[in-house]
Amino acid sequence: MLHLRLITPSDTTDAVVRLIEKTVGTTHLVVVPGAARNPAGDVVMCDVAREAGDELISSLQELGLDRTGSIAVENIDLSLSKRADKAEKEAPGEGADAVLWDHLTDATHEESTLSVTYLAFITLATMIAACGVVLDNAILIVGAMAVGPEFGPLAAFSTSIVQRHPRLALRSLIALLVGFAVAMVVTVGFSFFMDAVHLFSDEQLDAPRPNTNFIYRPDWFSFVVAVLAGCAGTLSLTSAKSGALVGVAISVTTVPAAANAAVAFSYSEYKQAWGSTEQLLLNLLGIVLAGTLTLLLQKWLWRRP
Repeated sequence: MLHLRLITPSDTTDAVVRLIEKTVGTTHLVVVPGAARNPAGDVVMCDVAREAGDELISSLQELGLDRTGSIAVENIDLSLSKRADKAEKEAPGEGADAVLWDHLTDATHEESTLSVTYLAFITLATMIAACGVVLDNAILIVGAMAVGPEFGPLAAFSTSIVQRHPRLALRSLIALLVGFAVAMVVTVGFSFFMDAVHLFSDEQLDAPRPNTNFIYRPDWFSFVVAVLAGCAGTLSLTSAKSGALVGVAISVTTVPAAANAAVAFSYSEYKQAWGSTEQLLLNLLGIVLAGTLTLLLQKWLWRRP
């Protein structure tokens, strides 16, 4: 269930109440006249089944409530109410399959912001991965995958394609390109420093590295895994099962590939650098393609009569 808290201008309240009352899957309607001060108006609250939430929110936006008042949406973790149970049964579809498109757009917009924190995480993840590739340490590689924040902009780019938000697409591309560029440049400097203190060496990079040599040897399995991870990550976002994102993060080799490319470049190992770059691009393409197709499929399935 979702909880909606609305601020409505007094002359719009009746229309909002009628809309809520005729929407299947709503309950616990509360109207507090004149309670709002900024903006001034009435406060209207209700609970709605998740599967009916997107339609109701869209209808409220058509009334202009997002401009003249306020629409706040919260997830309800526990609702002990027979009326709530009845509302969920009456609403069409399953709540787990429902997508709140405005929530998804807002969440991915926040995740795709090029901030100091984002740059810090992706840079630290790339440096951790650099240690992993030189030491051929799979644990460090997995740790770097989990730390990397790059799935946010990738999911935002897929969302921008489906929702046709060019600004979100541009914001996501900037976060991805600038983020990886900064991380790789810093990691090149980090590699020079580690070599100067004799912790990295060309011999370590050229060693067989059975645990991590897949990073600079892309193949069809890399693309297949990226596609599957993109599907899983998108589903975890749309179904609010964010715990699955950790599994997605450690399934793809975006950050390790960027790290291997940076370290290889610092040692003039251009063959490895190019192979790692191919791996990086292949993973990015697979995730975006899978995320976009997953969202399009969800949109089509939900709109079927």
